[in-house]
Amino acid sequence: MSLDYNAPLDYLPRIKSYYLGLGYGKPYQWARQDDVPIAQLKKPLSDAKIGIVTTASLFNPENGDQGPLAPYNGKAKFFISYAEPISPFPDVRISHIAIDRAHTTAKDMGSYFPLAAMLRLADAGHIGSVSRNFYGLPTNRSQRVTRQTDCPRLLSLCLLDDVDAVVMVPNCPVCHQSTALASTHLEAAGIPTVIMGCAKDIIEYVGAPRLLFNDLPLGNGAGLPHDQASQDLAARMAVDLLVTAEAPRTTQQSPLIWSGAADWKKDYSNIALLSDEEIVHRRAEFDAVKQDAAKLKAAV
Repeated sequence: MSLDYNAPLDYLPRIKSYYLGLGYGKPYQWARQDDVPIAQLKKPLSDAKIGIVTTASLFNPENGDQGPLAPYNGKAKFFISYAEPISPFPDVRISHIAIDRAHTTAKDMGSYFPLAAMLRLADAGHIGSVSRNFYGLPTNRSQRVTRQTDCPRLLSLCLLDDVDAVVMVPNCPVCHQSTALASTHLEAAGIPTVIMGCAKDIIEYVGAPRLLFNDLPLGNGAGLPHDQASQDLAARMAVDLLVTAEAPRTTQQSPLIWSGAADWKKDYSNIALLSDEEIVHRRAEFDAVKQDAAKLKAAV
C-alpha cells in the first residue's frame, strides 16, 4: 500500500505492526479518555503566566551519550515529574525517548523545547510572562502511574508557581499519551493547556483539550530545527489556541512543512523496511534499553 506523504502519519498502526514484527506479543493498549474537560483562560493572554511542560530530560554527563545524533539511551530516563528554573537557560535532551532518529538530529533545542520562543512572545507582550520554572513529565508506559502519580505531582508544581496556562511538548509516541493524560488532569483543576505535538492520531485517540499539530518528524513538536521563524510561529499559534478553542478535542494544524526528505514518513518504526537480521538486532537493542530503564526505575 502506498503512503500518502501529504496526510498525517498514523503512528498507532505503524507502532503496532513494528512491535509485533519484533516478536512481542499482545499489542500495547493505548489510553482512551471519554471525558475531556476544557478550562478557559481567566485573564487576557497578554497578562497570562505560561508554564512549559516537556518530556525532555535534564542533561547529566554521567548518563552517557545524550547529545545530537545520540542513540536511544535508557540511562537518561527520568521517572518523577520535576520543576526546574528557566534561568540560567536549561540544558534538556531527548536521547531517552523514541524520536525519529532517521530524520531528527536534536541539535536545536528550540525544535523540541520552546522556552526561547515563549520568552520572545513575553518580550513582545503577546503573553504576560513565562513561569520561573519549567516542568518535566516522565515518559511512562504505565497509564496508572501517569494518572495516579505523575499527573498529580505535575499539577502541584504548576499550582505552586501559580501558572495561568500550560504549553506541553511531547516527543515520542508514549510522550504524546502522557501529555494528553496530563492535559485533562490539569484542565479538570482549572488550568488551560495546549499540546504542541507531531503525532496527531495518538493525541486524538487518547483525547486532549487542545492540540497544535506540527506535521514534522517526532522530536520537532516546537518547530523546524534552526528556524527561529517557524518556532516563533508555532509558539504563537499554540498560545492563541488557549483563547480560540471553544470545545475540547480542538486540533489546529500549523502550516510548517519538513525541510528535509519529502518521504520521511515512510521510515519511522516501519517493520516492512527491515531485513530479518535488522529485526533481530532491533529486538536485542530494545530489550537492552528496557533493562537499563528497569534498573534505573528500581533505584528511584
